[in-house]
Amino acid sequence: MSNQNTIIRFEKVSFAFTHNKQILDEVSFSVRNGMKVALMGQNGAGKSTILKLITKKLHPDSGEISIDRSLTVATAYQVIAPEDISLTILEYFKKYCPLSDHEVKRRMVRVLEAVNLKAQEDKHVSDFSGGQQVRLLLAAALIQDPDLLLLDEPTNNLDSAGIEHLTAFLTNYQKSVIVISHDAKFLNTFTKGVLYLDSFTQKIEQYAGDYYDVVEEISARIEKENRLNAQKARGIQENKDKANFFAFKGGKMRKVAKKMREKIDLYESEKVEVRKEDKPIRPFKIPVQDNFPNDVMKITSFEVIQNNKKITKPADIILMKNRHLQIIGPNGIGKSTLIESMAKGTLPGLKIPSDLQIGYYRQDFSTLNFDDTVHQALSQALIDSGSNKGEEHLRSVASGFLLSSQVIKSKIGSLSEGQKGLVAFTRLVLLRPGLLILDEPTNHINFRHLPIIAAALNEYEGAMILVSHVDEFVWQIQIDDVLDLEN
Repeated sequence: MSNQNTIIRFEKVSFAFTHNKQILDEVSFSVRNGMKVALMGQNGAGKSTILKLITKKLHPDSGEISIDRSLTVATAYQVIAPEDISLTILEYFKKYCPLSDHEVKRRMVRVLEAVNLKAQEDKHVSDFSGGQQVRLLLAAALIQDPDLLLLDEPTNNLDSAGIEHLTAFLTNYQKSVIVISHDAKFLNTFTKGVLYLDSFTQKIEQYAGDYYDVVEEISARIEKENRLNAQKARGIQENKDKANFFAFKGGKMRKVAKKMREKIDLYESEKVEVRKEDKPIRPFKIPVQDNFPNDVMKITSFEVIQNNKKITKPADIILMKNRHLQIIGPNGIGKSTLIESMAKGTLPGLKIPSDLQIGYYRQDFSTLNFDDTVHQALSQALIDSGSNKGEEHLRSVASGFLLSSQVIKSKIGSLSEGQKGLVAFTRLVLLRPGLLILDEPTNHINFRHLPIIAAALNEYEGAMILVSHVDEFVWQIQIDDVLDLEN
Protein backbone atom coordinates (compact mmCIF):
# COMPACT_ATOMS: atom_id res chain seq x y z
CA MET A 1 0.00 0.00 0.00
CA SER A 2 1.51 3.34 -1.10
CA ASN A 3 2.03 6.02 1.53
CA GLN A 4 0.11 8.41 -0.72
CA ASN A 5 -3.04 6.26 -0.57
CA THR A 6 -6.02 7.66 1.32
CA ILE A 7 -7.08 4.93 3.74
CA ILE A 8 -9.98 6.79 5.43
CA ARG A 9 -12.24 9.53 4.12
CA PHE A 10 -15.20 11.16 5.87
CA GLU A 11 -17.51 13.06 3.49
CA LYS A 12 -20.11 15.31 5.19
CA VAL A 13 -20.67 12.78 7.97
CA SER A 14 -23.29 13.64 10.60
CA PHE A 15 -24.07 11.70 13.75
CA ALA A 16 -26.30 12.26 16.78
CA PHE A 17 -27.10 10.02 19.75
CA THR A 18 -30.51 11.68 20.15
CA HIS A 19 -32.31 14.52 18.39
CA ASN A 20 -30.87 17.02 20.90
CA LYS A 21 -27.36 15.53 21.22
CA GLN A 22 -25.61 16.29 17.95
CA ILE A 23 -22.01 15.01 17.89
CA LEU A 24 -20.88 15.51 14.27
CA ASP A 25 -22.30 17.91 11.69
CA GLU A 26 -21.23 17.25 8.08
CA VAL A 27 -17.68 16.36 9.08
CA SER A 28 -15.12 15.90 6.30
CA PHE A 29 -11.47 14.82 6.60
CA SER A 30 -9.07 12.22 5.21
CA VAL A 31 -6.15 10.13 6.51
CA ARG A 32 -3.38 8.82 4.25
CA ASN A 33 -1.43 5.64 4.73
CA GLY A 34 1.53 6.07 7.11
CA MET A 35 0.12 9.18 8.83
CA LYS A 36 0.34 9.58 12.61
CA VAL A 37 -2.48 11.89 13.61
CA ALA A 38 -3.68 13.35 16.92
CA LEU A 39 -7.46 13.54 17.40
CA MET A 40 -8.17 16.31 19.89
CA GLY A 41 -11.08 18.27 21.32
CA GLN A 42 -13.06 19.11 24.45
CA ASN A 43 -14.20 16.38 26.89
CA GLY A 44 -17.43 14.92 25.52
CA ALA A 45 -16.98 16.45 22.05
CA GLY A 46 -17.18 13.04 20.36
CA LYS A 47 -13.60 11.87 19.76
CA SER A 48 -14.25 8.27 20.82
CA THR A 49 -17.38 8.33 18.65
CA ILE A 50 -15.20 8.97 15.59
CA LEU A 51 -13.11 5.88 16.40
CA LYS A 52 -16.29 3.82 16.69
CA LEU A 53 -17.49 5.13 13.32
CA ILE A 54 -14.17 4.08 11.76
CA THR A 55 -14.48 0.57 13.24
CA LYS A 56 -18.19 0.42 12.26
CA LYS A 57 -19.36 -0.03 15.85
CA LEU A 58 -21.50 3.02 15.08
CA HIS A 59 -22.97 4.14 11.77
CA PRO A 60 -23.44 7.71 10.51
CA ASP A 61 -26.89 9.32 10.23
CA SER A 62 -25.84 10.83 6.91
CA GLY A 63 -22.76 11.30 4.74
CA GLU A 64 -20.25 8.69 3.64
CA ILE A 65 -17.30 6.99 5.34
CA SER A 66 -14.89 5.40 2.85
CA ILE A 67 -12.32 2.94 4.22
CA ASP A 68 -9.74 1.08 2.11
CA ARG A 69 -11.05 -2.49 1.77
CA SER A 70 -7.65 -4.01 2.43
CA LEU A 71 -7.16 -1.97 5.61
CA THR A 72 -6.91 -3.86 8.92
CA VAL A 73 -7.77 -1.82 12.00
CA ALA A 74 -7.17 -2.47 15.71
CA THR A 75 -8.22 -0.31 18.64
CA ALA A 76 -6.79 0.10 22.13
CA TYR A 77 -9.67 1.60 24.10
CA GLN A 78 -9.39 3.44 27.42
CA VAL A 79 -10.36 0.57 29.73
CA ILE A 80 -10.47 -3.22 29.67
CA ALA A 81 -13.94 -4.49 28.70
CA PRO A 82 -15.80 -5.95 31.73
CA GLU A 83 -16.17 -9.32 29.97
CA ASP A 84 -12.36 -9.52 29.55
CA ILE A 85 -11.43 -8.98 33.22
CA SER A 86 -11.77 -12.66 34.20
CA LEU A 87 -9.78 -14.03 31.21
CA THR A 88 -6.26 -15.40 31.47
CA ILE A 89 -3.61 -13.58 29.44
CA LEU A 90 -3.57 -16.35 26.83
CA GLU A 91 -7.39 -16.33 26.56
CA TYR A 92 -7.34 -12.53 26.31
CA PHE A 93 -4.88 -12.47 23.40
CA LYS A 94 -6.62 -15.38 21.62
CA LYS A 95 -9.86 -13.38 21.71
CA TYR A 96 -8.26 -10.56 19.72
CA CYS A 97 -6.00 -12.79 17.61
CA PRO A 98 -7.96 -16.00 16.83
CA LEU A 99 -5.03 -18.03 15.49
CA SER A 100 -3.38 -21.25 16.67
CA ASP A 101 -2.06 -21.38 20.24
CA HIS A 102 1.49 -21.63 18.90
CA GLU A 103 1.14 -18.50 16.73
CA VAL A 104 -0.60 -16.50 19.48
CA LYS A 105 2.13 -17.39 21.99
CA ARG A 106 4.82 -16.43 19.47
CA ARG A 107 3.21 -13.04 18.89
CA MET A 108 2.58 -12.57 22.63
CA VAL A 109 6.30 -12.57 23.33
CA ARG A 110 6.85 -9.80 20.77
CA VAL A 111 3.96 -7.52 21.75
CA LEU A 112 4.52 -7.84 25.51
CA GLU A 113 8.14 -6.86 24.96
CA ALA A 114 6.94 -3.91 22.84
CA VAL A 115 4.79 -2.59 25.71
CA ASN A 116 7.43 -3.44 28.35
CA LEU A 117 5.26 -5.87 30.32
CA LYS A 118 6.02 -9.28 31.79
CA ALA A 119 3.03 -11.60 32.02
CA GLN A 120 2.61 -15.35 32.46
CA GLU A 121 -0.02 -16.80 30.15
CA ASP A 122 -2.11 -18.29 32.99
CA LYS A 123 -2.27 -15.00 34.94
CA HIS A 124 -5.67 -13.26 34.89
CA VAL A 125 -6.27 -9.78 33.49
CA SER A 126 -7.84 -8.78 36.83
CA ASP A 127 -4.48 -9.41 38.55
CA PHE A 128 -2.86 -6.45 36.76
CA SER A 129 -2.79 -2.84 37.95
CA GLY A 130 -4.48 -0.03 36.03
CA GLY A 131 -1.22 0.96 34.35
CA GLN A 132 -0.46 -2.64 33.42
CA GLN A 133 -3.95 -3.05 31.97
CA VAL A 134 -3.29 -0.04 29.72
CA ARG A 135 -0.25 -1.89 28.37
CA LEU A 136 -2.39 -5.02 27.85
CA LEU A 137 -4.89 -2.97 25.82
CA LEU A 138 -2.11 -1.75 23.56
CA ALA A 139 -0.59 -5.23 23.28
CA ALA A 140 -3.99 -6.71 22.29
CA ALA A 141 -4.18 -4.18 19.46
CA LEU A 142 -0.58 -4.78 18.35
CA ILE A 143 -0.94 -8.57 18.27
CA GLN A 144 -3.43 -8.11 15.40
CA ASP A 145 -0.64 -6.50 13.31
CA PRO A 146 -3.01 -3.80 11.99
CA ASP A 147 -2.45 -1.33 9.15
CA LEU A 148 -4.13 1.32 11.31
CA LEU A 149 -3.73 1.58 15.08
CA LEU A 150 -6.42 3.52 16.97
CA LEU A 151 -5.40 4.59 20.48
CA ASP A 152 -7.83 6.10 22.98
CA GLU A 153 -5.97 7.88 25.83
CA PRO A 154 -3.03 5.41 25.84
CA THR A 155 -0.99 7.22 28.51
CA ASN A 156 -3.66 7.08 31.23
CA ASN A 157 -2.37 5.20 34.31
CA LEU A 158 1.09 4.75 32.76
CA ASP A 159 4.09 5.63 34.89
CA SER A 160 6.88 7.77 33.42
CA ALA A 161 8.83 4.69 32.29
CA GLY A 162 5.74 3.35 30.54
CA ILE A 163 5.06 6.65 28.75
CA GLU A 164 8.69 6.87 27.67
CA HIS A 165 8.59 3.31 26.31
CA LEU A 166 5.27 3.90 24.50
CA THR A 167 6.53 7.16 22.97
CA ALA A 168 9.66 5.47 21.62
CA PHE A 169 7.58 2.60 20.22
CA LEU A 170 5.14 4.91 18.40
CA THR A 171 7.96 7.09 17.07
CA ASN A 172 9.45 4.05 15.35
CA TYR A 173 6.11 2.48 14.35
CA GLN A 174 5.96 2.20 10.56
CA LYS A 175 2.17 2.06 10.09
CA SER A 176 -0.71 4.50 10.51
CA VAL A 177 -1.87 5.79 13.90
CA ILE A 178 -4.81 7.89 15.08
CA VAL A 179 -4.46 8.73 18.77
CA ILE A 180 -6.77 10.49 21.21
CA SER A 181 -4.89 12.11 24.06
CA HIS A 182 -4.92 15.25 26.20
CA ASP A 183 -1.18 14.95 26.77
CA ALA A 184 0.22 17.53 24.34
CA LYS A 185 3.85 16.74 25.20
CA PHE A 186 3.32 13.04 24.42
CA LEU A 187 1.46 13.77 21.16
CA ASN A 188 4.00 16.25 19.85
CA THR A 189 6.78 13.68 20.01
CA PHE A 190 5.49 11.51 17.15
CA THR A 191 2.35 12.97 15.48
CA LYS A 192 2.58 15.04 12.29
CA GLY A 193 -1.03 16.12 11.94
CA VAL A 194 -4.05 17.10 14.03
CA LEU A 195 -7.76 16.42 13.61
CA TYR A 196 -9.40 18.99 15.87
CA LEU A 197 -13.05 18.31 16.76
CA ASP A 198 -14.68 21.66 17.51
CA SER A 199 -17.35 21.11 20.19
CA PHE A 200 -19.21 24.28 19.10
CA THR A 201 -19.51 23.60 15.37
CA GLN A 202 -19.38 19.76 15.63
CA LYS A 203 -16.94 19.80 12.71
CA ILE A 204 -13.39 18.52 12.23
CA GLU A 205 -10.60 20.96 11.39
CA GLN A 206 -7.57 19.26 9.84
CA TYR A 207 -4.09 20.71 10.36
CA ALA A 208 -0.52 19.79 9.45
CA GLY A 209 2.14 19.93 12.16
CA ASP A 210 1.87 19.19 15.88
CA TYR A 211 -0.60 20.51 18.42
CA TYR A 212 1.53 23.50 19.41
CA ASP A 213 1.53 24.54 15.74
CA VAL A 214 -2.27 24.25 15.73
CA VAL A 215 -2.69 26.34 18.88
CA GLU A 216 -0.48 29.05 17.36
CA GLU A 217 -2.42 28.98 14.07
CA ILE A 218 -5.81 29.13 15.83
CA SER A 219 -4.66 31.99 18.09
CA ALA A 220 -3.41 33.96 15.08
CA ARG A 221 -6.73 33.40 13.28
CA ILE A 222 -8.77 34.52 16.30
CA GLU A 223 -6.63 37.66 16.64
CA LYS A 224 -7.10 38.44 12.94
CA GLU A 225 -10.88 37.90 13.15
CA ASN A 226 -11.15 40.11 16.24
CA ARG A 227 -9.09 42.82 14.56
CA LEU A 228 -11.29 42.73 11.43
CA ASN A 229 -14.47 42.91 13.51
CA ALA A 230 -13.06 45.82 15.52
CA GLN A 231 -12.50 47.73 12.25
CA LYS A 232 -16.06 46.97 11.12
CA ALA A 233 -17.42 48.02 14.52
CA ARG A 234 -15.64 51.39 14.26
CA GLY A 235 -17.08 51.89 10.75
CA ILE A 236 -20.55 51.00 11.97
CA GLN A 237 -20.38 53.48 14.85
CA GLU A 238 -19.03 56.30 12.64
CA ASN A 239 -21.83 55.78 10.12
CA LYS A 240 -24.45 55.59 12.85
CA ASP A 241 -23.27 58.93 14.22
CA LYS A 242 -23.36 60.48 10.72
CA ALA A 243 -26.74 58.97 9.88
CA ASN A 244 -28.26 60.35 13.08
CA PHE A 245 -26.74 63.78 12.37
CA PHE A 246 -27.99 64.00 8.77
CA ALA A 247 -31.44 62.53 9.56
CA PHE A 248 -32.28 65.62 11.67
CA LYS A 249 -31.23 68.02 8.91
CA GLY A 250 -34.19 67.12 6.69
CA GLY A 251 -34.46 67.52 2.89
CA LYS A 252 -31.61 66.02 0.83
CA MET A 253 -29.69 65.20 4.00
CA ARG A 254 -32.14 62.36 4.65
CA LYS A 255 -30.88 60.64 1.47
CA VAL A 256 -27.34 60.95 2.82
CA ALA A 257 -28.52 59.41 6.09
CA LYS A 258 -30.09 56.56 4.14
CA LYS A 259 -26.75 55.85 2.41
CA MET A 260 -25.04 55.85 5.80
CA ARG A 261 -27.50 53.21 7.01
CA GLU A 262 -26.83 51.10 3.89
CA LYS A 263 -23.12 51.26 4.75
CA ILE A 264 -23.93 50.11 8.28
CA ASP A 265 -25.81 47.08 6.87
CA LEU A 266 -22.82 46.31 4.62
CA TYR A 267 -20.36 46.47 7.52
CA GLU A 268 -22.65 44.26 9.63
CA SER A 269 -22.79 41.64 6.85
CA GLU A 270 -18.97 41.66 6.54
CA LYS A 271 -18.37 40.91 10.22
CA VAL A 272 -17.02 37.39 10.70
CA GLU A 273 -17.93 34.90 13.38
CA VAL A 274 -14.94 34.59 15.70
CA ARG A 275 -13.90 31.00 16.38
CA LYS A 276 -14.90 29.88 19.86
CA GLU A 277 -12.23 28.09 21.84
CA ASP A 278 -12.76 25.11 24.13
CA LYS A 279 -13.84 26.55 27.45
CA PRO A 280 -11.81 25.63 30.54
CA ILE A 281 -13.66 24.87 33.76
CA ARG A 282 -14.13 27.71 36.25
CA PRO A 283 -11.59 28.12 39.06
CA PHE A 284 -12.99 26.29 42.10
CA LYS A 285 -12.32 25.52 45.73
CA ILE A 286 -12.89 22.23 47.54
CA PRO A 287 -14.30 23.21 50.96
CA VAL A 288 -13.23 21.31 54.08
CA GLN A 289 -15.69 19.62 56.42
CA ASP A 290 -16.70 21.39 59.61
CA ASN A 291 -15.47 20.04 62.99
CA PHE A 292 -12.26 18.83 61.41
CA PRO A 293 -10.55 16.11 63.54
CA ASN A 294 -6.96 16.75 64.68
CA ASP A 295 -5.17 13.60 63.50
CA VAL A 296 -6.86 12.67 60.24
CA MET A 297 -4.95 9.46 59.59
CA LYS A 298 -2.16 7.42 61.15
CA ILE A 299 -0.43 4.62 59.20
CA THR A 300 1.89 2.17 60.98
CA SER A 301 2.26 -0.37 58.14
CA PHE A 302 1.24 -1.01 54.53
CA GLU A 303 1.51 -3.70 51.85
CA VAL A 304 3.19 -3.57 48.43
CA ILE A 305 3.58 -6.12 45.65
CA GLN A 306 7.15 -7.04 44.71
CA ASN A 307 8.11 -10.04 42.56
CA ASN A 308 4.42 -11.05 42.56
CA LYS A 309 4.40 -11.31 46.37
CA LYS A 310 2.74 -9.15 49.01
CA ILE A 311 5.26 -7.59 51.36
CA THR A 312 4.34 -5.71 54.56
CA LYS A 313 6.43 -2.64 55.30
CA PRO A 314 6.50 -0.61 58.54
CA ALA A 315 5.53 3.06 58.44
CA ASP A 316 5.19 6.06 60.72
CA ILE A 317 2.90 8.46 58.87
CA ILE A 318 0.55 10.94 60.50
CA LEU A 319 -1.64 12.98 58.20
CA MET A 320 -3.13 16.18 59.60
CA LYS A 321 -5.04 19.19 58.33
CA ASN A 322 -3.37 20.99 55.43
CA ARG A 323 -0.81 18.19 54.93
CA HIS A 324 -0.49 16.68 51.45
CA LEU A 325 1.04 13.23 50.94
CA GLN A 326 2.12 11.91 47.52
CA ILE A 327 2.44 8.16 47.00
CA ILE A 328 4.84 7.11 44.24
CA GLY A 329 6.06 3.86 42.71
CA PRO A 330 6.08 1.98 39.40
CA ASN A 331 3.02 0.36 37.77
CA GLY A 332 2.06 -2.88 39.50
CA ILE A 333 3.52 -2.15 42.94
CA GLY A 334 0.07 -1.67 44.48
CA LYS A 335 -0.58 2.10 44.72
CA SER A 336 -4.27 1.91 43.77
CA THR A 337 -4.85 -1.11 46.02
CA LEU A 338 -3.20 0.71 48.92
CA ILE A 339 -5.21 3.91 48.67
CA GLU A 340 -8.45 1.99 48.10
CA SER A 341 -7.89 0.18 51.40
CA MET A 342 -7.24 3.61 52.99
CA ALA A 343 -10.48 5.00 51.57
CA LYS A 344 -12.47 1.98 52.79
CA GLY A 345 -10.70 1.94 56.17
CA THR A 346 -9.65 -1.70 55.70
CA LEU A 347 -5.86 -1.19 55.67
CA PRO A 348 -4.15 -3.05 58.58
CA GLY A 349 -2.08 -0.54 60.50
CA LEU A 350 -4.48 2.32 59.70
CA LYS A 351 -6.18 4.53 62.31
CA ILE A 352 -8.81 6.93 61.11
CA PRO A 353 -11.51 8.97 62.97
CA SER A 354 -15.05 7.64 62.53
CA ASP A 355 -16.45 11.11 61.79
CA LEU A 356 -13.96 11.87 58.99
CA GLN A 357 -15.57 12.71 55.64
CA ILE A 358 -13.50 11.08 52.86
CA GLY A 359 -13.60 12.24 49.26
CA TYR A 360 -12.25 9.42 47.08
CA TYR A 361 -11.46 9.95 43.37
CA ARG A 362 -10.90 6.60 41.66
CA GLN A 363 -9.15 6.39 38.30
CA ASP A 364 -11.86 4.04 36.94
CA PHE A 365 -14.75 6.15 38.36
CA SER A 366 -16.20 3.08 40.07
CA THR A 367 -17.26 5.26 43.03
CA LEU A 368 -19.94 6.55 40.63
CA ASN A 369 -23.08 4.53 39.91
CA PHE A 370 -23.24 4.50 36.11
CA ASP A 371 -27.03 3.88 36.22
CA ASP A 372 -27.58 7.10 38.17
CA THR A 373 -28.16 10.40 36.44
CA VAL A 374 -25.57 13.09 37.08
CA HIS A 375 -28.18 14.95 39.11
CA GLN A 376 -28.75 11.95 41.38
CA ALA A 377 -25.01 11.56 42.00
CA LEU A 378 -24.55 15.24 42.82
CA SER A 379 -27.65 15.36 45.03
CA GLN A 380 -26.36 12.42 47.06
CA ALA A 381 -22.99 14.17 47.57
CA LEU A 382 -24.84 17.24 48.84
CA ILE A 383 -26.86 15.06 51.26
CA ASP A 384 -23.71 13.26 52.48
CA SER A 385 -22.02 16.59 53.20
CA GLY A 386 -24.78 17.55 55.65
CA SER A 387 -25.08 20.90 53.90
CA ASN A 388 -28.36 22.81 53.86
CA LYS A 389 -27.55 24.24 50.41
CA GLY A 390 -30.00 23.25 47.72
CA GLU A 391 -30.63 22.91 44.00
CA GLU A 392 -29.35 26.36 43.06
CA HIS A 393 -25.96 25.65 44.66
CA LEU A 394 -25.78 22.21 43.01
CA ARG A 395 -26.41 23.62 39.55
CA SER A 396 -24.02 26.53 40.07
CA VAL A 397 -21.15 24.18 40.99
CA ALA A 398 -22.04 21.81 38.12
CA SER A 399 -22.05 24.71 35.65
CA GLY A 400 -18.51 25.60 36.67
CA PHE A 401 -17.44 22.10 35.59
CA LEU A 402 -19.19 22.52 32.21
CA LEU A 403 -22.01 20.16 33.22
CA SER A 404 -24.94 21.71 31.36
CA SER A 405 -28.60 21.10 32.22
CA GLN A 406 -28.66 18.51 29.42
CA VAL A 407 -25.64 16.67 30.86
CA ILE A 408 -27.11 16.78 34.39
CA LYS A 409 -30.16 14.84 33.14
CA SER A 410 -27.95 12.18 31.48
CA LYS A 411 -26.98 8.85 32.99
CA ILE A 412 -23.37 8.76 34.11
CA GLY A 413 -22.73 5.65 32.02
CA SER A 414 -23.57 7.57 28.83
CA LEU A 415 -20.91 10.25 29.44
CA SER A 416 -17.40 10.33 28.03
CA GLU A 417 -14.58 9.36 30.41
CA GLY A 418 -13.54 13.02 30.63
CA GLN A 419 -17.06 14.10 31.61
CA LYS A 420 -17.16 11.39 34.28
CA GLY A 421 -13.98 12.93 35.68
CA LEU A 422 -15.65 16.35 35.84
CA VAL A 423 -18.67 14.80 37.60
CA ALA A 424 -16.27 13.23 40.14
CA PHE A 425 -14.65 16.63 40.85
CA THR A 426 -18.07 18.29 41.15
CA ARG A 427 -19.02 15.69 43.78
CA LEU A 428 -15.85 16.45 45.75
CA VAL A 429 -16.74 20.16 45.89
CA LEU A 430 -20.28 19.37 47.07
CA LEU A 431 -19.11 16.72 49.57
CA ARG A 432 -16.81 19.02 51.59
CA PRO A 433 -14.35 16.25 52.60
CA GLY A 434 -11.80 16.38 55.40
CA LEU A 435 -9.56 13.92 53.57
CA LEU A 436 -9.06 13.84 49.80
CA ILE A 437 -7.77 10.61 48.25
CA LEU A 438 -6.98 11.03 44.56
CA ASP A 439 -5.93 8.20 42.23
CA GLU A 440 -4.62 9.55 38.89
CA PRO A 441 -6.95 12.59 38.74
CA THR A 442 -5.49 13.81 35.41
CA ASN A 443 -6.70 10.73 33.47
CA HIS A 444 -9.08 11.60 30.61
CA ILE A 445 -9.19 15.29 31.61
CA ASN A 446 -8.73 17.99 28.95
CA PHE A 447 -5.31 19.58 29.41
CA ARG A 448 -6.95 23.06 29.53
CA HIS A 449 -8.58 22.07 32.86
CA LEU A 450 -5.48 20.65 34.55
CA PRO A 451 -3.88 23.93 35.79
CA ILE A 452 -7.23 24.90 37.36
CA ILE A 453 -7.57 21.51 39.08
CA ALA A 454 -3.94 21.70 40.26
CA ALA A 455 -4.58 25.16 41.75
CA ALA A 456 -7.63 23.87 43.64
CA LEU A 457 -5.68 20.93 45.06
CA ASN A 458 -2.75 23.17 45.97
CA GLU A 459 -5.09 25.40 47.99
CA TYR A 460 -7.01 22.55 49.60
CA GLU A 461 -6.85 23.02 53.38
CA GLY A 462 -7.76 19.48 54.41
CA ALA A 463 -5.54 16.39 54.37
CA MET A 464 -4.75 14.91 50.97
CA ILE A 465 -3.27 11.72 49.50
CA LEU A 466 -2.32 11.92 45.82
CA VAL A 467 -1.21 9.34 43.26
CA SER A 468 -0.22 10.80 39.89
CA HIS A 469 2.39 10.00 37.26
CA VAL A 470 2.11 13.43 35.64
CA ASP A 471 5.07 15.38 37.04
CA GLU A 472 4.03 18.71 35.46
CA PHE A 473 0.71 18.44 37.33
CA VAL A 474 2.22 17.44 40.70
CA TRP A 475 4.79 20.26 40.56
CA GLN A 476 1.92 22.77 40.81
CA ILE A 477 0.61 21.27 44.08
CA GLN A 478 1.80 21.63 47.67
CA ILE A 479 3.35 18.27 48.60
CA ASP A 480 4.56 17.95 52.20
CA ASP A 481 5.51 14.26 52.32
CA VAL A 482 6.31 11.54 49.78
CA LEU A 483 5.80 7.81 50.37
CA ASP A 484 7.91 5.82 47.87
CA LEU A 485 6.53 2.27 47.80
CA GLU A 486 9.57 0.97 45.91
CA ASN A 487 12.13 2.17 48.46
